[in-house]
Amino acid sequence: MLFKIETETSTRPAGRIRQKNESIILRAAEIEFASSGFKGASMNDIAQRAGLPKANIHYYFKNKLGLYIAVIGDIIELWDSTLNAITADDDPYEVLTHYIARKVRFSVDNPLASRIFATELVNGAPNMKEYFREDYNLWFKGRADVFRAWAAQGRIDPEVTPEHLIFLLWSSTQHYADFAVQIKAALGKETLDEEDYRDATDTLTHIILKGCGIAK
Repeated sequence: MLFKIETETSTRPAGRIRQKNESIILRAAEIEFASSGFKGASMNDIAQRAGLPKANIHYYFKNKLGLYIAVIGDIIELWDSTLNAITADDDPYEVLTHYIARKVRFSVDNPLASRIFATELVNGAPNMKEYFREDYNLWFKGRADVFRAWAAQGRIDPEVTPEHLIFLLWSSTQHYADFAVQIKAALGKETLDEEDYRDATDTLTHIILKGCGIAK
């Protein structure tokens, strides 16, 4: 796991009540951080939105920064887990098809967390120094090396630079969460439906696989 969140509860057994309360708190925190930003959100507002006493919030999360990092950590773990186990022996067609579909689905299911992460990066990632440490670079290099091995095996176009392919995969799939307002305005819709996301997945998959020289 690339991004491990250490909280006061990390060493305690996670029972059903604990898991339920943490989930409620994280979802409430997502809404507050997305609407008010890190500085504008308060633990009191998060507690009110979660319908829990403020003391309960502090029981599970020591402070606002810990809660904020936990919200971001949730989405990062989802994103990273999709590429964590890939190897040079895997089929690039299957890996990329699966990755694109899952990342677009994450945009559907976790749009607020994705936007919070994007806002954090746009602001220079002041609260994520722990994330962008040496381990991050090693993890990223490992993923790029798998793509490079596929190129050496003739399974993807050697003209494709692995690092920039990964950047493209990140940005194109997360766009549907981070810039949903722009997309809805362009399509003249109040909300995006399953057909929109299916079309997005199919189009991205077609373009990226074809650009990488990958045939089914």
